[in-house]
Amino acid sequence: MQEVSGKEYDFVIIGSGLGGLACAYILASEGHSVVVLEKNHQIGGHLQVYSRDKTIFDTGVHYVGSMNKGENLYQFFKYFQILDKMKLKRLDDEKFDVVRFDDGSEYAYGQGYDQFIKNMTGYFPDEKAAIETYCDKIKETCSKFPLYNLQASGENYQMDSGIMELNAHDYIASITTNEKLRNVLAGSNQLYAGVKEMTPFYVHALIMNSYFSGAYKFVDGGSQIAIQLSRGIRNFGGKILKRKKVVSAQFNEAGEVSGVVLENGDIFRGKQYISNVHPAVTIDIFGDERFLTVYRNRIRNLKNSISTFLVHLSFHQNTFEYLNYNIYQHHIEDVWGGIDYDQETWPQTYFVCTPYCSKNGKYADSMSIMTYMNADETSQWSHTRHTIAEPGEREDSYEAFKKCKEAQVLKRIEEVFSGISEKIKAVHSASPLTFRDYIGNKDGSLYGVMKNSASPTRTQINTKTRIPNLHLTGQNISMHGILGVTVSAFVTCFAFVDKDKLIQKVKNA
Repeated sequence: MQEVSGKEYDFVIIGSGLGGLACAYILASEGHSVVVLEKNHQIGGHLQVYSRDKTIFDTGVHYVGSMNKGENLYQFFKYFQILDKMKLKRLDDEKFDVVRFDDGSEYAYGQGYDQFIKNMTGYFPDEKAAIETYCDKIKETCSKFPLYNLQASGENYQMDSGIMELNAHDYIASITTNEKLRNVLAGSNQLYAGVKEMTPFYVHALIMNSYFSGAYKFVDGGSQIAIQLSRGIRNFGGKILKRKKVVSAQFNEAGEVSGVVLENGDIFRGKQYISNVHPAVTIDIFGDERFLTVYRNRIRNLKNSISTFLVHLSFHQNTFEYLNYNIYQHHIEDVWGGIDYDQETWPQTYFVCTPYCSKNGKYADSMSIMTYMNADETSQWSHTRHTIAEPGEREDSYEAFKKCKEAQVLKRIEEVFSGISEKIKAVHSASPLTFRDYIGNKDGSLYGVMKNSASPTRTQINTKTRIPNLHLTGQNISMHGILGVTVSAFVTCFAFVDKDKLIQKVKNA
């Protein structure tokens, strides 16, 4: 083993997903020495992109909310000094998302509550009261989350059982008996891999409100967030090192982490450590014996959200017009049903978007289609690894499996866009294994730990751990998504930076 440079950093951060980068930026900007260790060849976690046939594909981030002037994410991006460097494209005001059913009927979500209510009452004239009640409930729920409203403190929503235990499906069902309206209001639940019996209403509310407050696409891919953040970190003297896989840790007599050990034996030392990898993987790295059995068991038994099968199509030039909105397609009546899919009729629900390419305004270069897939469908190849940093091989049977699944998705998409097959130049796909290898969780879960309205405290994970100088951040702490992970990074950093002063900096940005 060798110690790298003998330097002791103030903070060693494991994982360069958005949570790790946001923590690194906050702490480096406050004058701390920071190093971020990333196991892959590309930083950014779910912000990673890849290129095939000269086309850029996003892996996880397809659009972003809360980007109207003064909204929370807008202010966070200003604080990170990246807002003016972002290339963004505002989605259509009248329809940023379209919920579409098998019979071809379409329901458009409008930006802003007024436009949303106008659209919905147009489709459901007798349901105006229910639609307004629904919108008021979203606003009321969001008002209970201080950081979401750029307030350093307020009532503790985690102690409010009325918020934490309210189930999304049940609440929507309680305000209207109109089945179609219920399905339309919950029609974009793929944004959080909604499970009828589990998903709390606050998860639905925070995400919906965010998109009502300014829905945008990233021009030429979402990796620009990671690129711009990393520049800011380096400007403050922070370091980001790639291909540095942390496998274990060393401890001093007081039970504090004294160093983390990489796969090649190198050691990095710091005063404080922040893990941006899944809590269950964090336990593996730092050692079972360092955590209480009850905590260890709880974390390992938490249900992760489902994984995905992601199909990317690239088009022949100028053949498919760009769509300035996203589609949530349901081939079944119940929009919550696609997660328990039937193999024969899969995919039953999926998300469709055309990324915006700056060089090609009117026409789309590509299309991304995301649908649910359980990790156990790829379990027979789970012993293999395949990333650019770890270029292992997968068997031919895996490629055949992917080809078969791609064909099923293409058959479905042809039902929505008749004649699309002739416009396709190439097809690429990513399975739960791809997400597992690149994101670093155990099953390719899209959104980490599932929140559960039936037992909310079980799914809450504190940023502090039993190891005095080890802290957690990332999508499992408060919420997933760009906004949720950014908020969780601030929560993690409150242990080291004055909370009120930090939030004031965000407001003044």
